[in-house]
Amino acid sequence: MNLCHRTNQGFLGLVLLWGTFGMASPNWAGAPRGIPQGNQLEDRRLGPLTDLNGYFPFHVPGTVADWSSRAMAVRQRILVSQGLWPLPTRSPLNVVVHGRISFNDYSVEKVYFESFPGFFVTGNLYRPVGQRGRVPGVLCPHGHWSEGRFMDQRGIREEIAIGAERFENGGRSVLQSRCVQLARMGCVVFHYDMIGYADSKQITFELAHRFAKQRPEMNQKSGWGLFSPQAESHLQSVMGLQTWNSIRALDFLESLPEVDPGRLAVTGASGGGTQTFMLGALDPRPSVTFPAVMVSTAMQGGCTCENASLLRIGTGNVEFAGLFAPKPLGLTGADDWTVEMSGKGYPELQALYRLLERPEHVMLRALNHFGHNYNYVSRSAMYQWMNRHLKLGLEEPVVEEDYARLAREDLTVWNASHPEPKGGAEFEKSLLKYWHEDSRKKLLRGSDSERVDLDLLRPALRVVVGRHYDSGGQITWHLNEKNQRQGFLEMSGLLRNETYGESVPVVFLYPKNFSGVSVVWLSARGKEGLYEGNGPVAGVRRLLSAGHTVLGIDLLYQGESLAEGDQLGTTRRVANPREAAAYTFGYNHSVFAQRVHDLLSTIRFLKTHDEQSGGIALVAADGSGHWAAVARSVLGDVVAHYAIDTEAFRFGDVDGLHDPEFLPGGGKYLDLPGFLAAGEPTALWLAGESTRSLRWVRSRYSENDDRGLMTVNVSTDSDSRRKAAVTWLLDQLD
Repeated sequence: MNLCHRTNQGFLGLVLLWGTFGMASPNWAGAPRGIPQGNQLEDRRLGPLTDLNGYFPFHVPGTVADWSSRAMAVRQRILVSQGLWPLPTRSPLNVVVHGRISFNDYSVEKVYFESFPGFFVTGNLYRPVGQRGRVPGVLCPHGHWSEGRFMDQRGIREEIAIGAERFENGGRSVLQSRCVQLARMGCVVFHYDMIGYADSKQITFELAHRFAKQRPEMNQKSGWGLFSPQAESHLQSVMGLQTWNSIRALDFLESLPEVDPGRLAVTGASGGGTQTFMLGALDPRPSVTFPAVMVSTAMQGGCTCENASLLRIGTGNVEFAGLFAPKPLGLTGADDWTVEMSGKGYPELQALYRLLERPEHVMLRALNHFGHNYNYVSRSAMYQWMNRHLKLGLEEPVVEEDYARLAREDLTVWNASHPEPKGGAEFEKSLLKYWHEDSRKKLLRGSDSERVDLDLLRPALRVVVGRHYDSGGQITWHLNEKNQRQGFLEMSGLLRNETYGESVPVVFLYPKNFSGVSVVWLSARGKEGLYEGNGPVAGVRRLLSAGHTVLGIDLLYQGESLAEGDQLGTTRRVANPREAAAYTFGYNHSVFAQRVHDLLSTIRFLKTHDEQSGGIALVAADGSGHWAAVARSVLGDVVAHYAIDTEAFRFGDVDGLHDPEFLPGGGKYLDLPGFLAAGEPTALWLAGESTRSLRWVRSRYSENDDRGLMTVNVSTDSDSRRKAAVTWLLDQLD
């Protein structure tokens, strides 16, 4: 029998083969290797990391049902990554509109309102003159144009000469141009500031868009600031704030009595294109979108305001844009990162729209003879798209005309009667504190602090972990060594996750009198944690004596998967010099998540490849309890017994972005107690937690009338806790 590529042979079958090895027991030398000495572990995760300049293809599912399932998962990923799962409370906008400037066929007003209490969205409202009845509303995020809404680009004669612009005013402010023309076409248009631009100064431009280095004063367990490990642990980012501002801007636009809520549109270019397709992906209200020069399979957005931890792991901007299907989606390309869109990305969007039986609802104008822009030619394509799909009824082609460009002093919302609100470091901290507390209330169903909302918690944790049992992949076993020991058989090799290209070095210890139960022995020392001195540690010996198979594993950056000179993965970050977590963890799983993936792969192997097994148990102590607690939250009832010592670990205490214990989103969902509460109430021995921190998991067991399945150990001595865990498990398995 070939044991090197065993996929279906049960552990009982291995035990019956006991006598076939005929090997003497060699001297003990620690845990045997999963791969031959001198060989390098083959694992995709040890290769180059993905960054924002990677390749992000969109693979169209084969059926409408498959797309529906995929779209729901990607939309959920976006919401979680933005810190918008659950959605924040829609507090009163407290809208202020003032300072109307009137022209013959449109007017311009100054607007500010609160997206969060005390956090202001600022902009200008363009209204058509003489319209009757309700009219379409168009939201215009501006993107990374100099001065944003106050843009005044001089020296544009060359643009006029090459046909990129028609008029000097249009070229000097491509942002005002589209707002004026859309208003002249009969739309109400709200042009609002990105965070840090124009009148939005409570969070500075330098912080929002040029952040480069961590601020020690903002790296606090309470009262933290943006970009800190604590903010990332709670999924609080500039991009998330900006996305929420866009949602609230749509709330404002929809609230205007003259706006038809059935005809809402969004258009922006560059960073404004990012906000356009993000809003189209998340909010069901827009009926037409036109993200210009941003959607591509190449560069995904270089600014800190376009990146968030967890956002683009396994997905990208083309798929985000596709979430708007089958509603009308217009795009432009240019001689920038969108230059290949005609051949990479757009054909897949066309295929998606054909699948959804709306092929006419997607369009790309590849204007590759122009650089990165939202110029007159691009705007013209957008006007025709809006005219057609907002049912404006105008004769085509719609031609943009000249207009009276307004200066900064005409557009700014702040003056003596409307003073600018305070910002700065203390405001930043208070804003994130409010966001955190508001989210916590929703997770705990308002004032009921004894119960968690599992409908909110569980989907979010699947995104945070990045994998769950059903998505665990196909696992195969590859033997390296086999040794006959006194009373048990020792086999080492690799568990290979063929789906994801990952390898887990593992040691199986099989007793002669195999009970059918497999116990995963998790340790911060990897599979070395099975051994001490001249044999297995005491707890493992007790389990083997009772007839239970015990296995140890090297998680990523443990034992054989620790590259020489690498300190537990702390050097693993993308080449981007800015110390923002999203540049690495917006595209790659954290070390912590990948270690949990290894544990999931191991358990999936035991469950799917060992039909003779009498059950699976997990013992996690010695600094490994937090991995087990997180894995348990996404494993369902696959593991029958858990003995977990959390040692009071909290993600909110991790103060380094590249600490192997850092997990984006780990703190947001009630931290480790939230993960414990999300797990199925199977038999659980738990240590390291307080009475207060256990209230949510206790409530879960009470809800299911399974209180007898949970045992809490309050000993302060780690050795006694370890012995108690094994004693409890043996009693359970007896």
